[in-house]
Amino acid sequence: MVDLAIGDSLECGGMSEKLLFGTGGIPLSSRSPTSEIGIERVAELGLGCMEVQFVRGVKMSEEMARRVGDVATSKGVSLTAHAPYFINLNSDDTEKVIASKERLIQTARIASHLGAEGVVFHAAFYLNDPPSAVYATVKQALEEMVKLLAAEGNRVLLRPETTGKESQFGTVEEILNLSAEIEGVAPCIDFAHLHARAGQSNSYEEFVALLKLVEGRLGRQALDHIHIHIAGVEYGKMGEIRHLNLKESDLNYVELLKALKDLGVNGLVICESPNLEGDALLLQETYYSL
Repeated sequence: MVDLAIGDSLECGGMSEKLLFGTGGIPLSSRSPTSEIGIERVAELGLGCMEVQFVRGVKMSEEMARRVGDVATSKGVSLTAHAPYFINLNSDDTEKVIASKERLIQTARIASHLGAEGVVFHAAFYLNDPPSAVYATVKQALEEMVKLLAAEGNRVLLRPETTGKESQFGTVEEILNLSAEIEGVAPCIDFAHLHARAGQSNSYEEFVALLKLVEGRLGRQALDHIHIHIAGVEYGKMGEIRHLNLKESDLNYVELLKALKDLGVNGLVICESPNLEGDALLLQETYYSL
């Protein structure tokens, strides 16, 4: 199911058949804080992708999204999108759940006009519920949204993200299970979050094992069209505290890049460190130097 969904998405804009590096948002060095200028700056820097950030709300019209998408196409920059942070599909407030679904659907609609391949989002918090119950709740909500978007002809992938705090829904197993069970859902693997959540997932062997787990659950297509987030990360007993620049953190990004290269992984690598384009370029240059 996942293979078909990814293939359908690629017909709508999709990803290059190689590993592309880019920024989570508009580069800091852009001459203007607009998506169009940000994309132009990404291209000027020699990067290949950008995640359009709607984390504070979807404030882009369909007409503007089409214009932004045209700029990305003309510059050869692949796009993805990040939905608002204010999403909790497991809220005990029904109105908040409804609003969460609306935010995600709205992001997917704008992402479709952008030509983006997918929408990344943080799905839920456990609150006081057992993980199995939260999983069932999130799964039902995603099935409803995927069905609605499919009826509209929207092939943008919904990409729940692995999360960095024990209080957040989003273990590797949860994200891979959702992706295996729901057509139109695929993972966003955030390696900083995984490292912060367990204090592990930071060696070549662990990176390879995780990528092989993704392949084993979802097929080779999942590695050929992967969506990855990378940043330095500060963490404590409860997990993620904040993002750091790569060289200021203990995230073993060189070994991660080696694992990606050795396994021939393709898709998008989005950098979310404070030194946004600087670390995106560091990742790209390091990868091609290996």
